[in-house]
Amino acid sequence: MKVFAIGDIVGRTGRRAVRELLPQIIKTEKVDFVIANAENAAGGFGLTEGVMEELLDYGIDILTMGNHTWDNKEIFDFIGESDKIIRPYNYPKGTPGVGIQTIEKDEFTLGVINLIGRVYIGNYLSPFRSLDKAIQELKEQVNAIIVDFHAEATAEKEALGWYSDGRVSALVGTHTHIQTADDRILPEGTAYITDLGLTGAVNSILGMNIDEPLERFLTQMPNRFKVAKGDTKLSGLIIEIDDKTAKAISVKRIARVYTVD
Repeated sequence: MKVFAIGDIVGRTGRRAVRELLPQIIKTEKVDFVIANAENAAGGFGLTEGVMEELLDYGIDILTMGNHTWDNKEIFDFIGESDKIIRPYNYPKGTPGVGIQTIEKDEFTLGVINLIGRVYIGNYLSPFRSLDKAIQELKEQVNAIIVDFHAEATAEKEALGWYSDGRVSALVGTHTHIQTADDRILPEGTAYITDLGLTGAVNSILGMNIDEPLERFLTQMPNRFKVAKGDTKLSGLIIEIDDKTAKAISVKRIARVYTVD
């Protein structure tokens, strides 16, 4: 069984990368399930229902979120209705939406957990204790579990990776938009990468137009970032999972570029 986890999709440019590149990757790599982080997919901040449906039409099975979950207020209209989107599981009780979901194909059921970090991001519930609870909730229902850990600090991501080893099939990091080169399978069979990387504009700062972030660094004055245009890339990790043991048996980093004519 193969799962393709796609890194943070940023705006229309990132969605173009998914549209143009994902179908061929699914075909050539024989991918069974696709998950993607979509917290920046609508204009770079948040998600709309139309953008959600667009991404699902391109072949994505589940969309995960993060610290920008609530940036587009339209999400309150559909996050509680759709079984194709999950927000971080370790938000407080009473938060709209859910943090875990299952997908079934060919008699194989995949569980997906979304967690958010606390270091440099916010005062959320412990991702470690929340992982314990989410695994307990899912383990009788699924054949394998994938975790999207949306976090800033590499140490926090590595720590949760080791904490999850042998209990989930993969833990993949999102949020920093820079693909890391530390993809591996941990000793007890959990696939790991610190960050899946950016799905968005190649010539950008984290998917955003270069001028505005640069101006903020130079002047320390607030401004509004805009999604960059032009050539785009799709970044992520393909994880092959043993159907019987639920252990990861191979990983393959993906970083494909689509050149705009």
